[in-house]
Amino acid sequence: MIVLRAVALAIAACVAAMGPALAQDATTLKKEMVGQWELSTTERSKTCVVTLKGDAAGHGGLKLELEPACKAALPFTKDIVAWNVRGLDIVRLQDAAGEVVIDFTEVEAGIFEGLRQGEGVYILQDLAAARAMAKSMDQMIGDWAMVRGNGQPVCSLTLTNTEAGPDNFQVFLKPKCDPVIAQFNPTQWRLERGQIILMSKAGEAWQFEADDNAQWRRVPDTADPLIMLRQ
Repeated sequence: MIVLRAVALAIAACVAAMGPALAQDATTLKKEMVGQWELSTTERSKTCVVTLKGDAAGHGGLKLELEPACKAALPFTKDIVAWNVRGLDIVRLQDAAGEVVIDFTEVEAGIFEGLRQGEGVYILQDLAAARAMAKSMDQMIGDWAMVRGNGQPVCSLTLTNTEAGPDNFQVFLKPKCDPVIAQFNPTQWRLERGQIILMSKAGEAWQFEADDNAQWRRVPDTADPLIMLRQ
C-alpha cells in the first residue's frame, strides 16, 4: 500500500507540474502570434493579410483585423471575427459565436497549416517571410536547363506564371529532351516549402531542392542526380 500511495503521489505531482507548463506554452504562442500574417492558399495564388492582436474580443477570443481584399480572395474569411490558441499549439480563427472557422497547426517554424473540408489546405505564415517567398517564386519564372551530375544537358524547360489550376502554374518542355524526362512530361509546377515541384498530367511529381551551389537537385538524391539550372 505504501508503494502504491507513493506512485499515486508521484503521478499527481507530475500532472500538477504539467498544468503550468501547458499554460505557459499556450501563453507563449499567443505572444508570438501577435503581428501581421499572410493567410493564403498553399501556393499563394490567393492571399490576404491578417493582423492578430493581443486584446480581448469577446467569446473567449482575441482581436484581429482582415484587410478589405480578404473577403473577395478567400470568401470563408467573412465569418472570421477573432482568434485564439486552443490546446498547446492550435491557432484558431473563429466566428462571432466563438466557433471554429479554421484551425492551424505549425508544420515548420513560422508556418501554420489548416484544412477546410471541401475546400483544401490553407497556410498562415509571417507576412515578411511570405513576401520573401513571393519574391523567390518570381525568380523561378523563366528558362531552365536539366543536367546530369556530370553536367551533361538532358532537357530544357520554361516555368511560367500562367495559372494551371489551383495553386499550380504551367511548365513547358522544349524539344529533344532525354526520354525519361519526355515520358514524365511535366505540365505544371509550383514552389512549395522551399522545393520546386514538377507535376505530370498523370499525377506524378518530382521534387527539387536548392543545394549549396545554387542548383536545384531532384530529391531523394541518387548516384546519377538530376539537376535544374537557371538559364
